[in-house]
Amino acid sequence: MSGADRDRTDLSHVGPAGDVRMVDVGGKPPLRRRAVARATVRMGEGTAERLRTLPKGDALVTAQIAGVLAAKRTSELIPLCHSLPLSHVAVRLDVHPSSVEIEAAAETVAQTGVEMEALVAATVAALTVYDMAKAIDKTMSVDDVRLVEKTKEEPV
Repeated sequence: MSGADRDRTDLSHVGPAGDVRMVDVGGKPPLRRRAVARATVRMGEGTAERLRTLPKGDALVTAQIAGVLAAKRTSELIPLCHSLPLSHVAVRLDVHPSSVEIEAAAETVAQTGVEMEALVAATVAALTVYDMAKAIDKTMSVDDVRLVEKTKEEPV
């Protein structure tokens, strides 16, 4: 087996022949799972203080709602993700003088994790801030999208 073939067999979404597939989680027990992701929207000085009064509306509230909705639709956006019964999604936006830090948490009791739901929520919330403020700030960037926590435990 070549190195490339060996690497492919280590990936849960790739079969030995290189074909992609949804992972079969049917034999796994349901566990309480939680994931937290973060993203940063960097912007010019003065933009952050205007995010609640933009021509399109309140970017912070809109981004929070967009993040929650995005988490709920993750399996429709990422082809090999399982559809999960989310028990909780929270999106928090912390405004700083030249950035907005976004933290998204997703929870479920299921046979697979919620990392993608948390990452999609943080990313879409960041993109929403960007979209709503792009008319007043051409310097913005979405940076540092990352998973910061992943837990699983027996359900209570």
